[in-house]
Amino acid sequence: MDTDALTAGLLQELRATRPYPALSLTMPTHRRAPDNAQDPVRLRNLLSEAHNRLEADPAVSRETCAAIKRQLERAVDELDQRRALDALVLLATADEYRIWRLPRTAPERVVLSDSYLTRNLVAAKAQARPFWALTVAADHAALFSGTTESVQEVHIGGFPLTAPREDFDPQREEQIGDTPSNFASEDTKLFLRTVDEKLRAVLATDPRPLYLVGIAPALALFEEAGQCAKDAVGRVTKGAPADNAPRELLTELRPALEARRARFAAEIDAKLDAARGRKAFAGGLDEVWAAVREGRAGLVAVEEHYQQTVRMDEEHLRPVTDEVVDPADVTVREDIVDELVEAALDSGAEVYFVADDSLEAHGRIAAELRF
Repeated sequence: MDTDALTAGLLQELRATRPYPALSLTMPTHRRAPDNAQDPVRLRNLLSEAHNRLEADPAVSRETCAAIKRQLERAVDELDQRRALDALVLLATADEYRIWRLPRTAPERVVLSDSYLTRNLVAAKAQARPFWALTVAADHAALFSGTTESVQEVHIGGFPLTAPREDFDPQREEQIGDTPSNFASEDTKLFLRTVDEKLRAVLATDPRPLYLVGIAPALALFEEAGQCAKDAVGRVTKGAPADNAPRELLTELRPALEARRARFAAEIDAKLDAARGRKAFAGGLDEVWAAVREGRAGLVAVEEHYQQTVRMDEEHLRPVTDEVVDPADVTVREDIVDELVEAALDSGAEVYFVADDSLEAHGRIAAELRF
C-alpha cells in the first residue's frame, strides 16, 4: 500500500490489539540502481532475524511461528522492486500480511508485539501531504487521490460519476436554431449537485485539501451546486477529459501544489515568530519532544528529511552520531522524529513538514506551544 491509503479508520485497525505476536519489519530501500541492489540482501537478513526471533520466543508456538513465516514468504513473493520508494514496512500475523512502501526512510528493525508498529506510516503520510483532486465537466466527474509524488484515480463514494445522456430534441433546434448548452441544462445542474453530495461524503470520511480541475464554466457551475468548491484550496482551469492520465494531471496540479506549499511555509514562519514573541516556543529535538510528551505542543514544524538517532538519558534525548548502535539497546531510538510526529498527531497537534534548512537555527524542528 501507499501512504495515501492510511485513513484514520485503517490506522485504528492497525493499532488494534492482536494475538501475540504481531510482527513489524521496517527497512530503508532505494529507488534506483545501483543502490537498490543491496535491498534484497538487507531484506533477507532481516527476515532471517525475524525467523530467529520467532523461534527463540517461548511465547510463540511452533504452529504460530510457521504460519507467520508463510505470511512473510507470501509478502516477499508479492514485492516488486521496481516500485520501491524510501522505506519498506512489512506487517504480519499468523493470519495476514500487509506491505507498505513509504516515501520516507525508516531504520532496519524487527518488532514483535501485540499490535503493529505504525509510527513510520503516520510520519510518512504527514510528510507526503495527501490531497484529493476532482476533475469535473458537465457530464462526468472523477476523483483522484494524490501526494506530492503521484496521483491515482480512486473508485470510492460512487466515483467516477457520469451524467445521463440527454436525448436530442430536433423540435427545439428547429424552433430556436441551436442545441441546448450543457451548462444551461437543469440536468447538468442536478448532476453537479450529486457530485457535490458524493464528494462531501468522501471528505467527511477522509478530510484532505481539495483541488479542482476543469474548464471555467464547469468550475463556476460546480461552485453554485454546493459547498465543496468553496472549500477547495486550489483550482486548475483546463479541460478535464474522462480519460485524464494521472501523470499528466499531476503535472497540471504542480503549480497549485507549490503555491499552497509556499503559502503554508509563510504561515508557519509567522506562527513560530509569534510564538517566540509570546515565549510559547520550543526549538530543538529535546525541547519539542518534552513539549509533545506533556501535551503542550499545538503545532510542530519539522524539516522534510530530518532524522536523528538518540539515546534516552534520564528523560532527555542525547544524539547518537558515530557510535555503533546495539539493536538490543532499548534506550536507543533510531526513528525518534517519526515517533515524535505520531505522538504529536495523537495529542491533537498540527504537524507540518517544511523545506530542509529552513529550521536550521532551531535544530531542524520547532513547536508552537499551547501553554
